[in-house]
Amino acid sequence: MKTHLNRRALLQGLGTVGIGLPLLEEMITTNALGAAPAKVPVRAFNVFFGLGIPSPLQTEGFDDVLEPLQPLSKKLLIMRNVDHVRCDVRGINAHFDGATASFTAQPAGGEAKAGGPSIDQMVRHAHHPNGLPAGMVPTLVAGTFFRRSRVGRYHHSYTLDGTVAARMQEKPRDLFDRVFGTLANANDADARAQRLKRSVLDSVVDQYRFYTGPNSPLGAASKGRVKDHLDRIREFEQRAFALPHKNGQGPALPPRSVIPHGGPADPGGEGIDITLEELTTEWRLLADLYALAIEMDRVRFGSLTFLAAGERIRLKGKYEYNGRTRYEFDDAAEHRRSGSGGCSHEWWHKFNEKRDNKQLRAHVHMKMNEIAYFMKRLDATKEANGRSILENSLLTISTESGDGRHNDVKRELSGVFHAVTGANGRIQTGQIMDVKAEGLDVYNTMLTAMGSKKHLGPDKRKHQPVEKIRA
Repeated sequence: MKTHLNRRALLQGLGTVGIGLPLLEEMITTNALGAAPAKVPVRAFNVFFGLGIPSPLQTEGFDDVLEPLQPLSKKLLIMRNVDHVRCDVRGINAHFDGATASFTAQPAGGEAKAGGPSIDQMVRHAHHPNGLPAGMVPTLVAGTFFRRSRVGRYHHSYTLDGTVAARMQEKPRDLFDRVFGTLANANDADARAQRLKRSVLDSVVDQYRFYTGPNSPLGAASKGRVKDHLDRIREFEQRAFALPHKNGQGPALPPRSVIPHGGPADPGGEGIDITLEELTTEWRLLADLYALAIEMDRVRFGSLTFLAAGERIRLKGKYEYNGRTRYEFDDAAEHRRSGSGGCSHEWWHKFNEKRDNKQLRAHVHMKMNEIAYFMKRLDATKEANGRSILENSLLTISTESGDGRHNDVKRELSGVFHAVTGANGRIQTGQIMDVKAEGLDVYNTMLTAMGSKKHLGPDKRKHQPVEKIRA
């Protein structure tokens, strides 16, 4: 008789270690066992990228800046002409109010607070009003960014009262610990010392041997998947902590990240110098870890940020796409300016429909490529219903503005780019759509499709469902 294994099965270790298993044959209940097929969990994630995509460039479809999204086009609904004008906060600009409106569709409630909840948290409370199953990370918030000041620039998951839903995880090794746990209940110094000597997998070795040994309830194929799965976790751990494969006299301390995490990053708003390799290497490790957390069913809700709203970086390096050099970045040299005047941010303020805008186009193309990297990681894993994690999840991808010029709020906060995944057949996919609707109505339509009985925005406002986005 076929053994059934709970989808939430964990390899439980010392301290807070909890290693989820991949989807195995034994987790998929069949009618032969007298039960319905395993259900795919409801998930919702907000994916943010900074600075936006000028509306005229969005009309070009996949011919230029949206090119990296084309391989995923059948699994996406790309929405143009989404209006966030109601979210204008007088005296500020879209880098803050537009960013805070992303995934909330409401004006900011303060410098560290949104005007209401975000999409992911609305879905979370609709399906888990009493909390998620034990052992899960309730909400996972992560990102690679350097612009701080107001929290809405980089944080994109908010609870029902508009406060941040979880602490931001910027460093890959901190994200690893948040998802997979720490080795022991000890003080920070002791825990760090232990981590340098051991893997989190060390404390689950006995359970690993059981699941892969002769008395295992798993078949040969599943045994192989467990082994490959734990090997991959170990690979990511080594990358996140810079641990060598061989432990001679003990590994050296992990090197400090070249990325300026935490503290006064980008002091004074003058920007930072960074290479494309530095940026993408760290972002992709973060994206890999986040995707793995979803695959292991350790997290179902949260947000991921690739560069903050109004981001000021002076990027340098060769950008290659599909085997060809797409562009060679050297922001400061091309601007012929230092400080904030030599940053990526300035390309958006220099946008002109009558010019080629080659630098801005290259930056946007690169951002779409990195967002696509994360989505492809989720698309690589199939679930019990035959669809990928990407297809089964609600991913809302957005940004802060549709133009880039501070002198025209209506242009800044209208035409904001959005892309949405199908959420297991709930949302229409496979097209680029001019929705011509207010973000509040778009978001509430999505929430209704996801089973939420609550809506965003004022109770007295008459809501206009955008039914054409529903499947």
